[in-house]
Amino acid sequence: MTDAVQAASASPAAPAAPGGQALRIIARNGFPFLVVGIIWEIVARSGMFPRKLFPPLEDIASAFWRLTVSGILPHHALETLLRLIAGFALAAAVGVLIGIAMGRSRRTEDYTLPIVAMLAPIPGIAYAPLFLLWFGLGNLPAILLVAFVSTFPIIFNTWTGVKAVKEIWLRSAQAMGATDHKVFRHVILPGALPYILTGLRLGLAQAWRVLVGVEMLAAVSWGLGWLIFGAREFLNTDVMLAGVAVIGLIGLTLEKLVFQKLEDYTLVRWGMMR
Repeated sequence: MTDAVQAASASPAAPAAPGGQALRIIARNGFPFLVVGIIWEIVARSGMFPRKLFPPLEDIASAFWRLTVSGILPHHALETLLRLIAGFALAAAVGVLIGIAMGRSRRTEDYTLPIVAMLAPIPGIAYAPLFLLWFGLGNLPAILLVAFVSTFPIIFNTWTGVKAVKEIWLRSAQAMGATDHKVFRHVILPGALPYILTGLRLGLAQAWRVLVGVEMLAAVSWGLGWLIFGAREFLNTDVMLAGVAVIGLIGLTLEKLVFQKLEDYTLVRWGMMR
């Protein structure tokens, strides 16, 4: 009997059930939202602010449901998302290309870096009046401004990533007969990819900030920025917060479905991160 007990204690523990692991992941991700929700509800119910200015969660949820069922909130979200995708895709393509060129060519770096360093610190919304004057009202200035502003962090991080690739890696690949194309594809691009993904994340955050702001100014007929600005005019704080919640949900979805999947397919698969 003692041998049986020792054998049972020495045997490896059974792996956790997939359902239990999924519940732990949901609980871990949902805990911060629960804490923020409890704090919000305490402040809203305390009477520190008028209910109209600081609505409880039930008012925000009611406005969210009402606008969603009526189709108003999905329409606003779709218009904003289309502008975001168009502008950010343009920024990603241009930013990565310029960053790689700066990292690989000292002459390109010398010519480009001062301009990028001068324009990057300027707040994106400061460019909005110029873009509205140059391109008029509507979707075009919003898309171009999103592309222009979100390009800078992508350029900086891509350039840093290319410069961070160790010289010994390049020389080793060249010594084994790798062509320039193979060196770029198998050494430079994988080595710089963590920096590029960080730049894309930062660029997307910049794109969100400037897009919501420019939607308030560009006289677009639909968009989350336009919704939030219009709700402010009528003191509909619950509608404003419902729009803000949608922005956060879209950002979280893009992070989980795009960036994390891309990391899993590349960096995790290559063993560069866990």
